[in-house]
This record gives sequence, C-alpha cells and structure tokens, in this order.
Amino acid sequence: MLKHRGFPGRLSGTDHQFVIRRANKKGATPLIRRERFRDRKPVDRRADEAFLAALIAHFAEEPFERGNLDAGRLSWFLGREVVPVGKLDPTDYGQLLRLDMKKAEAAFPQLFASEPPQFDWDDDGQWDDDDDWDEDE
Repeated sequence: MLKHRGFPGRLSGTDHQFVIRRANKKGATPLIRRERFRDRKPVDRRADEAFLAALIAHFAEEPFERGNLDAGRLSWFLGREVVPVGKLDPTDYGQLLRLDMKKAEAAFPQLFASEPPQFDWDDDGQWDDDDDWDEDE
C-alpha cells in the first residue's frame, strides 16, 4: 500500500481521518459511492471541504493511487469529484483515481475562490510502521 507522504492525517479537533496507518490484513475496505445530503452536520461538511482541498493541493489533476487514503472519506466523493481511472476495483489499494476539477469547483466553489479557506490539519499523515497503534483503530 502506497503511503502518501505529506498528506494531512485528519482535520484538527475532529475524528475525521484522511489517511490510514497500514493496510488491512483482511483486504482493503471497499470504496462505495455515498450520498452527501444537505442536512449533514457542519463538521462533516467542513471535513469534506478540507479533504477535497488536500486532494487538490496534493494531486491537482494528476492521477493518483488510492494507497493509504481513507476509504470512508474517499467514498463521499467517489463518482463525483473523484473518479476512477479505468475500471473501478473498489478493494484495490493500487486503484488509480483522479479529480474531476469541474465537478469539484461546482460542488465546492469556495475552494477555488481568490482566497480559499485555510484548514488546521493535525499532522502530515506520516507515521512509523512500528508505532503501537491497534490494527482495528
């Protein structure tokens, strides 16, 4: 599993993670398309906005590997702002994805404003492979 060095680990002050520490021994969590309803909590919308901003800053329009990006967080964007390159294999850590910048700008115009919002990320997503985190966390 590719680890995206320098990618934010989570949105500060929340439990909304952006990356995972290590591959799941049972296989990758499947990517599924999730609907974003208008009545979502403000913190959930803020996490969506921050994650998409990180994707744009880190990858722009270049294809990128799913790697250690959190499946739950990616699933909120799948089929809209994030699209598969080729046929989607929802359980492949090596699946190539890319951003659809037109859809991203339509859904999150504030990220493309002359002064986009700033986000407070807890860390840069870099962990040691031998840290003592539980596999199920």
